[in-house]
Amino acid sequence: MSRPSRRPWRSDHGSQKKAARKPANKWLVVRRSKVHGNGCFARRFIPKGTRLIEYLGERMSHKEADRRYADEDDSNNHTFLFIADRRTVIDATVGGNEARWINHSCDGNCESEIEKSRVFIDARRDIEKGEELGYDYQIGRDKSDPANVDQIYACRCGSPKCRGSMLWPPKRKRKAAAKKRAPARKSAPRTARKGKGKGKTRARA
Repeated sequence: MSRPSRRPWRSDHGSQKKAARKPANKWLVVRRSKVHGNGCFARRFIPKGTRLIEYLGERMSHKEADRRYADEDDSNNHTFLFIADRRTVIDATVGGNEARWINHSCDGNCESEIEKSRVFIDARRDIEKGEELGYDYQIGRDKSDPANVDQIYACRCGSPKCRGSMLWPPKRKRKAAAKKRAPARKSAPRTARKGKGKGKTRARA
């Protein structure tokens, strides 16, 4: 389930302008993005390891998140849902902050971290003023996904390492890639996606 860039516009249309007019965070500002819709950009130089913002919103169970978005069209790839742990989902359409506008990037300059079921966005490298912020949503796959699911969740991050999709690679590809690199520090569970069917917003391995 995660993150930002699959967004339900219906309840946040007005807040987009509000967030853009009154940035409250000293590290980032919300403005239009070439990647997708709105995005977050560095207001100043950001050193590696800086904690930028907490991902806020209404906290609920996975079952409640499933019920809330049960009628969503499967072709709608916008979401503000984020998996905090196996019991809790954060829905940033209610009480969310600037963090919900950070777009996906397959090789982002940020990463999501979870501490005691709270989600934070940290800088994974030095970030120059004006750079767009992004992190890997790691959206889970499902056996019921349509054949064109990667097209539905197409990525436009523009990174040389772009995998073409916001979805997490199939398990067999992840295992092959893992053999080529050293184990990485575990980051936050992935972004959730809305959709029909039980368990759509549950964390997946």
